[in-house]
Amino acid sequence: MGISQYDPAAVGRTAWNAGKQVGAKRALKIRQIWSIRFFLDREGRMRDRALFDLAIDSKLRGCDLVQIKIGTLVAGGAIRARSMVTQQKTGRPVQFEISADTRASLLSWLERRGGSVDDYVFPSRVNVAGHLSTRQYARLVDEWVIAIGLRPEEYGTHSLRRTKASIIYKATGNLRAIQILLGHAKIENTVRYLGVDVEDALALAEATEI
Repeated sequence: MGISQYDPAAVGRTAWNAGKQVGAKRALKIRQIWSIRFFLDREGRMRDRALFDLAIDSKLRGCDLVQIKIGTLVAGGAIRARSMVTQQKTGRPVQFEISADTRASLLSWLERRGGSVDDYVFPSRVNVAGHLSTRQYARLVDEWVIAIGLRPEEYGTHSLRRTKASIIYKATGNLRAIQILLGHAKIENTVRYLGVDVEDALALAEATEI
């Protein structure tokens, strides 16, 4: 059998996924969430703590998270308990809660950051009028997980998006609620995203007495 001219090996090129872990990134566990928080607090990384907390609560994709503006989170000098953004990928609006811990870290950051309601919550380092890039956000996530002894190959920005959704699913088994929180158009997407399998379904069934 010959080698296709489109095979990277035929021209000595390395495949794009060579040596990389391909597939869904792992969600963080509760103790890992707190380990990252302790690390960020110890290092005095106020912006990163606010970014991390908001990423967990909002369950947003990185492209939507970095583009949040102050006015989306703030009302009357206080951080909202709930907010809403329109997803860039789907054009669908999605609501999210902002927990007390997240409101506190956001308020501390915004008091230091300053700015108006039209400014981005997390500004760019190179362009004051711009926002933090998704690439820089990904680098920060790598730093955070490495700092607590995790492998960056196994975690990424999507780990933060799926963390709270996974915790809620394990506690309730309510896929429809997770679909709404993640802003998925189809529940099949939610099933694949969470990695729900037969074992999950059987575990829920076994825990139900009739």
